[in-house]
Amino acid sequence: MRLQPPSKQASLDLDCGPFLAIHTESAIQAGKLSEADVNGALAHTLSVQMRLGMFDGEPSRQPFGNLGPNDVCTPAHQQLALEAARQGAVLLQNRARSLPLSTTRHRTIAVIGPNSDVTITMIGNYAGVACGYTSPLQGIARYAKTVHQSGCNGVACPDNQLFGRAETAARNADATVLVMGLDQSIEAEFKDRVGLLLPGHQQELVSRVAMASRGPVVLVLMSGGPLDVSFAKNDPRVSAILWVGYPGQAGGTAIADVLFGRTNPGGKLPMTWYPQDYLAKAPMTDMALRANPSRGYPGRTYRFYKGTVVFPFGLGLSYTNFAHEIAHAPTAVSVPLATLDGLKNSTTFSNGVRVKHTNCDALSLGVDVDVKNTGDMDGTHSLLVFSTPPLGKGDLEKQLIGFEKVHVVAGGRQRVRVHIDVCKHLSVVDKFGIRRIQMGEHSLHFGDIKHSISLQATLGDIKT
Repeated sequence: MRLQPPSKQASLDLDCGPFLAIHTESAIQAGKLSEADVNGALAHTLSVQMRLGMFDGEPSRQPFGNLGPNDVCTPAHQQLALEAARQGAVLLQNRARSLPLSTTRHRTIAVIGPNSDVTITMIGNYAGVACGYTSPLQGIARYAKTVHQSGCNGVACPDNQLFGRAETAARNADATVLVMGLDQSIEAEFKDRVGLLLPGHQQELVSRVAMASRGPVVLVLMSGGPLDVSFAKNDPRVSAILWVGYPGQAGGTAIADVLFGRTNPGGKLPMTWYPQDYLAKAPMTDMALRANPSRGYPGRTYRFYKGTVVFPFGLGLSYTNFAHEIAHAPTAVSVPLATLDGLKNSTTFSNGVRVKHTNCDALSLGVDVDVKNTGDMDGTHSLLVFSTPPLGKGDLEKQLIGFEKVHVVAGGRQRVRVHIDVCKHLSVVDKFGIRRIQMGEHSLHFGDIKHSISLQATLGDIKT
């Protein structure tokens, strides 16, 4: 962590490891950090503890002070773990609606891969002891007869000696589920990944099993971060791709529930999945967000990245279809300027109006969107709202400004109210650290539809 000059701190208030304890004093002595900075971080940390009641005296007076062993692994808590795993599953691809699988047509499932029968892997970096585990193999076995082959000796998959057995299993099953990906030997705290590809011979295993399989092939991926699985995305023999993160103790049950349609997936991808060659273009020593074509730098995050993706941020398919319709939305908004002081020297309208020069209290908007389920299955839908600045103004691609999750029955509709704070949601921090609102036509994206709002700066009788 590189500390910025004291006037522009961009560091952490709390670190769970020993880093701050080891380096804080020397950073103060070197002038990289002041005691006031440390006091501020402590104040923030202690304030949260106070809000949790940790300084309210006897444990019985604290909100969580009476929790004990009997509160661990209750049915309600185990159901919550299952529901979290179900909602966290993200369907990335579903060719010809191969999913959900059918318990009548897919009676025998080949369950293959180094993560197909794992337990501890599913809880990731969580340091607690799980109540119990249901592996993917166990979960799928509740729906169909299973034939299991690991295919690899662990996620490192150092050789292909076990591939023949996996191919035979796939060749004789009605459908194949490949559970691949990573574990904490590849990515964890204090352990950085060095690539975006599946480790070892995993890619070869997927391709060979897909070639051998007589039925649909589903690729299930466990990982904490993105993976370049372009080979599978472009392989017509890979029917569907499902990302489940590290789904926790009930992960196997949740995976099976999604595969067989008991759960309609509604998760959205929380990060951009870049191709492997991105690593050469964006070294970890350069954390600039904005793209720089002159030196071949593509930028970082979905907001500024200019390049191809494997899967985009926010992607998430469903077994049903959702449509969106604007019920009410403003088309033009006046942005009142609180003062003209310094505008001529420090801000021009072509570069955008500084947020601190506007009257933000008057710039809260409401947009009503109808979400319609046009398919034949009930489903939960996360409406993601993105904004893009006026054309030609700034280098921002788009930014997420809000989201609402709604459950809509088949054939039904739900109205969603989206609250937009112009100063917060339609502004961008420029490369000099100044937050500005661009005047002109901003585009709001609600799923598959777009709505434009024109912003115009005003001050009394003056319009720009």
